[in-house]
Amino acid sequence: MKRIAILLLAALPLIMSAQEKVPKEANRFTYHQYEYGDRTDTTVITVIRDGQRITILSPEPQGRKIQGYCHTVTTVDYEADSITVTAAYDDSSYYYRTALSRSDIEWRVDNGEWKTSINSNTLIFKMDDKAHVSVNPLPHYGLNKGVLREYYRNGQLRMKLLKAEKVKGVKSGMCKEERGRRVTPRELDRIMKERLVVTTRIFDHEQICWGKKNAHIDGGIRAIPADTVLHYAGGTLILKKVKLPRLPHHYQHFVEIHQQSNGDAYDRTGSLFIVTPGFFEGINQHPDSLPTFVGRDGQRYQGMISQTGYDAPLELVRFFTPFGVGHFNDRMKGYGIDWRDETYYRQEITDLYHFDDDVVIGAWIGNYDGGGHIVTVDIKSYPNDYTIPEDNTEVSGLALPCFNTCNVLEMAGQNYGKLFATDSLTVIFKLYPETKSAKLRYISTGHGGWGEGDEFVPKTNTILIDGKPAFTHTPWRQDCGCYRDLNPVSGNFWNGLSSSDFSRSGWCPGTATQPVYFDMSPWADGKEHTLTVAIPQGKPVEGMFSHWAVSGALIVEY
Repeated sequence: MKRIAILLLAALPLIMSAQEKVPKEANRFTYHQYEYGDRTDTTVITVIRDGQRITILSPEPQGRKIQGYCHTVTTVDYEADSITVTAAYDDSSYYYRTALSRSDIEWRVDNGEWKTSINSNTLIFKMDDKAHVSVNPLPHYGLNKGVLREYYRNGQLRMKLLKAEKVKGVKSGMCKEERGRRVTPRELDRIMKERLVVTTRIFDHEQICWGKKNAHIDGGIRAIPADTVLHYAGGTLILKKVKLPRLPHHYQHFVEIHQQSNGDAYDRTGSLFIVTPGFFEGINQHPDSLPTFVGRDGQRYQGMISQTGYDAPLELVRFFTPFGVGHFNDRMKGYGIDWRDETYYRQEITDLYHFDDDVVIGAWIGNYDGGGHIVTVDIKSYPNDYTIPEDNTEVSGLALPCFNTCNVLEMAGQNYGKLFATDSLTVIFKLYPETKSAKLRYISTGHGGWGEGDEFVPKTNTILIDGKPAFTHTPWRQDCGCYRDLNPVSGNFWNGLSSSDFSRSGWCPGTATQPVYFDMSPWADGKEHTLTVAIPQGKPVEGMFSHWAVSGALIVEY
């Protein structure tokens, strides 16, 4: 498409001047559509005229088409003032919609320029209303008389007429009759977009609760049956082996999580993560079978640090359930708040999507409730091009888990991340000189549910490289009050505040925690380095303790 645009740019002398008349017999009109100004090219649009009807054709992208690509034809009948768009798919399914051009637009006309404002955008159409024919490749605006010469949006040239000519034997591609299912304009827009999106269902209304029998798989992670949900840690952790689609590198990938209470009234920590082979052994057996270190506090910390032969779980999304949304909504009517039906979390994971085989995905919500929570999880992938590049087999990067103290095996005996009171967390890493870029993807949330606990006190996280401070981050959310309608059974206080309103260390009840990124490229020298996380964790008070759930992964591009 870029090559076509460059060739046409070289043919700019063919652009019709403002004074040049449009030939009465012209039946093919070529427009150049610009991205920014009149320098950057996007595409060429051809309009075929057949009496009082025109067909608007956009060039077909060259190469193999992505899943969900459709061929579209737009036909305008000026006599009937109707616009028909037909979408044809390779599976022989067809959709079409017919609508009238807009008549509700207020225009200001000045010397052949039609001006209006829509959604804070100023639009200018330079129409040749003295032409003997009518051609407009933007028919939805209702300008049906004359030929469009130039179109501007917010002062920038967006489209310009290149040529108007008489061509013998030209084919318009018009549909002689509508085919397929008739839909509304909005329905067709939705269908065309949805069919481009690749959706992988991970969990479908699965219960995460306490009291279920643990699964056991002989033979390790490779023996897990595909598309089977397994329950561990008393039912608070669910696993599933799925085959994620191998897609072109231009796709963007998002996790979508729907969650509602099925009986649990409290705000709980949740995590969606990739289960590494070594970590599965601790899930399938016991956390004590994982690589373990003993802190200065004398406690054992299982499976939290990657090392030779073992990778900690790769966290995709850290999320937090609110206080009882869904299950307790009816009980809390009359507070003047329309409680939402569920929590919805959506987070991009494109930088982590480096999979070319089956993966095991786990979801955990820490709770001891028999009803627990209901979750649905999808990964949705959105294209940024209509074609598949020829070099799509190349692996452009890796996501390497370094550490994860989010104790997803809490209900099976894995310790909390409370080591920071007496220790720091240190891992060894190596980045090679051919690395194009490297970032540390870091998620941190503080916990300790009383007034002076780390949940409610800002604490600076310091990341040291080779013992020297390199980065700092203070996880803190001050917008928790925005999510009051997700928390029907949050504790209410005498002054009108609710527990869910309080600011917290990197999270709010009903939200997902956003990762932060640190540039690791300066250490891409092929040598071993140490990465240390230090947090001034608070001391225990009357049997209550603070702890930190931190995870880190190196995002490497080659």
